[in-house]
Amino acid sequence: MLDLKLIREETEKVQTALLKRMSPEDLDLQKIINLDNQRRSLLLVLEEKKGERNRSSKAKPTEEIIIKMKVLGEEIKTEEDELNKVELELKEAISALPNLPADDVLSGGKENNQAIYTFGEKPSFDFTPKDHVELATDLGLIDYPRAAKMSGAGFWIYKGAGAQLEWALLNYFTEHHNQRNYRFILPPYLLNESSAYASGHLPKFREDLFWTEDGLCLNATSEMMLNNYHRDEILPTEELPLKYYAYSACFRREAGSYRKEERGMIRGHQFNKMEMFQFTKPEDSWLAFEEILTSAKEMIEGLGLHFQISKLAAGDCSSAMAKTVDLEVWIPSMEIYKEVSSVSNALDYQARRSNIRFKNSNGKNEFVHTLNGSGLATSRLFPAILEQFQTSEGTVKVPVALRKYLPEDLWELKKK
Repeated sequence: MLDLKLIREETEKVQTALLKRMSPEDLDLQKIINLDNQRRSLLLVLEEKKGERNRSSKAKPTEEIIIKMKVLGEEIKTEEDELNKVELELKEAISALPNLPADDVLSGGKENNQAIYTFGEKPSFDFTPKDHVELATDLGLIDYPRAAKMSGAGFWIYKGAGAQLEWALLNYFTEHHNQRNYRFILPPYLLNESSAYASGHLPKFREDLFWTEDGLCLNATSEMMLNNYHRDEILPTEELPLKYYAYSACFRREAGSYRKEERGMIRGHQFNKMEMFQFTKPEDSWLAFEEILTSAKEMIEGLGLHFQISKLAAGDCSSAMAKTVDLEVWIPSMEIYKEVSSVSNALDYQARRSNIRFKNSNGKNEFVHTLNGSGLATSRLFPAILEQFQTSEGTVKVPVALRKYLPEDLWELKKK
């Protein structure tokens, strides 16, 4: 969440920044300031009444003093109830605000996203290429009908060579992160509400999450668990930055988001992803951002896939993030780029929600900065590999970088 002190002292600056990603009718900083003024007034009144009660309690108890103490107790209870109500309303109002966009982030939505890097050339074919659904079905890699029978629309089953190719991708990511001294985490897939709030997914994205009947949600991304790993902790300064990566299946409702061209594995309710995450000192977070971006970029380049990197406009960034760049692979059958990694800097926004701090050079507790980047998601890399590396014979040549994780007879995927 945003710093209340910053909202009060630099209201115009905060307003200008937030209008990059919010409409004026949805932004009311004065309401937050008024609620904080009300909170402060109630605290002063409570402090006076509690002081008066303490002084009276030290006097010789008389009938008048006893009555006075009873009245004061009732008044204090009323004021405390009102304070709790105002504090809850203030917290909800601040929590609903997104992060301040970084200075170099453009205002507006998707229409203002900028492509800032391109790798390789769009593949061209001297034959009629197939889409990934047809290829995966013909080559016996994915079973869509049985997944639909088992779980419904938006799910798929990896089988045989398809399962081995998926696992080869995960092994490729694992080796890459280990070589860069990230610590491997295998987290739970279920989180409580306070964890989803701390990561910034509540209250805004409640409807996008799967919830169990006992109040736990399935993770939408490993970022949620990694952000909460050090919740309510003061991190040793000498250990920063802390670098983690996690594997998990990810679960998203994606309600109403399906389009005809996003069939197959392009958008689903469950997919595999590895996530990079760093906790840094504030002065180091933009260097960490570039490091995470470089790491994600190297992994896709290592696969030989044509892709681009886009800097997102403020309105297209996740609400918790100050800046995001997407790495997007080319899907030939759709003639469009699809995101396989988002690299983001949340600055201290998530750390405030999670209460994660460190001792700065002055010995004072200060909030860390948190950064994350997909490293990587497989559900669009898999279709991109099938479509970009298909041959006129209907086979698919597996990227060289993955072959060490596969038996030699799977270096080129063929009909069995």
